[in-house]
Amino acid sequence: TASVVALTTAQVAALTTAQVAALKSTQVAALETADVAALTTAQVVALSTAQVAALTTAQVAALTTTQVAAIETADIAALTTASIAALTTAQAAALTTAQVVALTTAQVAALKPAQVAALTTTQVAAMETADVAALTTASVVALTTAQVAALTTAQVAALTTAQIAAMETADVAALTTAQVVALTTAQVAALKPAQVAALTTTQVAAMETADIGALTTASVVALTTAQVAALTTAQVAAL
Repeated sequence: TASVVALTTAQVAALTTAQVAALKSTQVAALETADVAALTTAQVVALSTAQVAALTTAQVAALTTTQVAAIETADIAALTTASIAALTTAQAAALTTAQVVALTTAQVAALKPAQVAALTTTQVAAMETADVAALTTASVVALTTAQVAALTTAQVAALTTAQIAAMETADVAALTTAQVVALTTAQVAALKPAQVAALTTTQVAAMETADIGALTTASVVALTTAQVAALTTAQVAAL
C-alpha cells in the first residue's frame, strides 16, 4: 500500500484498466484523494464492486461528477451508506437514473436532506417505491414542490403516514389530482389540518369518498368555505 500511496496522479492516470482492476481493495483504499480524482472514466468503470466498496468517504467525496456518473450500477449499490452520505449535492445530482434505481433502501435512507433536494425531478421519478418509503422525514421536508409533483402515483401511495404528515403545505398543494386520488385512507387520515387547508378546491374535489371519510375532525374543521363548496354530494355524504 505504501507503493500505491507513492504513486503520482500522472502515474495513476496512466494505469491501464486491467491494472486498475488488479488492484487489491486495500490498495484502492490507500490511494490519495487527488489520485482517485485523477482516474479516467474508463478506469472508474474498470473498478470492481469490492474495490468501490473499499473506497473511503473522503475518496468518494473527491470524485468528479463525471466519474460518479461513470460508476456501474452494481458498483453504486456496493457503496457504503457512509459513502452515500458523503456525496456532494453536485455528485448526487450527477447520478444517472439507472444508478438511482440501483440504490438500496439503506442507501436512500442515508441520503441527507440537502442531497435529496439536489436531485432532479427525473431522478426522483425514477426512485423505486421502497426507496421513496425509506426517505427520512427530514428528506421529505427537503423535497421541492417540483420534486413532489414529479412523484409517480405509485410512489405517492408508497409514502408512509409519517412522511405524509411531514410534507410542507406548499408541497401538498403541489400534488396533482392523480396523486391525490392515489393517496390511501391512512395517508389522508395522517394529513394535518394545515395541510388539508392548503389543498386546492380541485384537489379536494378529486379526493375519493373513502378518503374524505378518513379526514380527522380537526381536518374537517380546517376546511375553507371554498373547499366545502367544492365537495361533491357523495363526498359530503361520506363525512
